[in-house]
Amino acid sequence: MADEVRAGLSAVEPWLPSKYFYDARGAALFDAITELSEYDLLRNESEILASNAASIARTSMPREILELGSGSGRKTEYLVNAAIAAGHLTTLSFLDVNREGLADALSRFGVAHPSLALSALVGDFTRDLGRVPRRDGVLVLFLGSTIGNLDPVREAPALFRDVARVLGRGSAFLCGFDLVKDRREMELAYDDPQGVTADFNRNILRVVNARLGADFEPEAFDHVAFFDPERSWIEMRLRARRPMTVRIPGAAYTFRCETGDEIRTEISAKWTKPDVERALAGTGLALSRWMTDPRERFADALITPA
Repeated sequence: MADEVRAGLSAVEPWLPSKYFYDARGAALFDAITELSEYDLLRNESEILASNAASIARTSMPREILELGSGSGRKTEYLVNAAIAAGHLTTLSFLDVNREGLADALSRFGVAHPSLALSALVGDFTRDLGRVPRRDGVLVLFLGSTIGNLDPVREAPALFRDVARVLGRGSAFLCGFDLVKDRREMELAYDDPQGVTADFNRNILRVVNARLGADFEPEAFDHVAFFDPERSWIEMRLRARRPMTVRIPGAAYTFRCETGDEIRTEISAKWTKPDVERALAGTGLALSRWMTDPRERFADALITPA
């Protein structure tokens, strides 16, 4: 984390990795965002999974489910229940950067499904999938459009190649994609009138303070969110309200900014089906099934080895 924060904040255009939103407070704030009327991603994906989990389980017949970036696990339950009903599931595994979230997921799923073997790996799915050995009969989950936090040209194909190396015989990959829609609707989803997303955005500074001993003042930054039509993604930034000097002892770095300077904290790419097919080309994976909600605002793609 120290290396990443130092590299990001010393860049010509400063940035912070979005995975550091997610301490316990950040995870709770994100759960609150998913309940907002402006943010319908969770509801749309839940509708898709409720309708399709059984057929996904029958098609893939997984012995193991491995979820990347596990989050709250609410949507995972659809697939776990369907795979148990299909009769083959024995193991449930998680990989996430948030240790507290993993502990909570293990506890909840252990109570709900005592017959399953459970495991968790604390790690970054963009860097640590190499620690996951190739396995047969696994269904890898990457839900909630977390793929949108990766650059769709450079980083998403790299992740697909890493996933391809994990998938052995009879394995598949289920990935969620938030789709392009009306610009105003997309921007409201990341800048809600209640200010929940703004608080979530500033939480990344609280995490840097807590883990690296920094002295950021989160309330001294304004929340900024906008859609970039050329890149087809939402950007979230934090804009300084005044000049600041921020000491970050754990990263051996001092960050200085002027009024109006910005730190990029997240991108959230919005996809079309052709975008997904282009990103998969040459990765060892191919689109097998494309499932959307009735209004075609979100898609879950079942992807298999090419």
